[in-house]
Amino acid sequence: QMQLLESGGGSVQAGGSLRLSCTASLYPYAPYYMGWFRQAPGKEREGVATIYSRSGAGVTFYSDSVKGRFTVSRDNAKHILYLQMENLKPEDTGMYYCAADFLYESLNSFNWYEAGRYNSWGQGTQVTVSS
Repeated sequence: QMQLLESGGGSVQAGGSLRLSCTASLYPYAPYYMGWFRQAPGKEREGVATIYSRSGAGVTFYSDSVKGRFTVSRDNAKHILYLQMENLKPEDTGMYYCAADFLYESLNSFNWYEAGRYNSWGQGTQVTVSS
């Protein structure tokens, strides 16, 4: 069964680090865009970071709130997406979802932060940051 499987969530203190992983299991080819969204209780799901790549280093996008602290990367050969999170803050707390888009869209037209752009989603992994 094709699915996105997240792992790596947990509880840390402010200033700590976590690394999330997402495996695109059994998909026949790599998605064009893979990204991370998060949702805190009572809030809408928001885009955190996305990477466009099917080979090579790729093009990355970040929300302003995580820029400089989070790094998104992917292993195209293994269909794995990563999110390295440094200097975590309590406001980073939430359920983190992996998302993928398997339909090609140009970089100029793809609004990476819009959840509706992605056609595959994982079940989520919880990240809790305490002060």
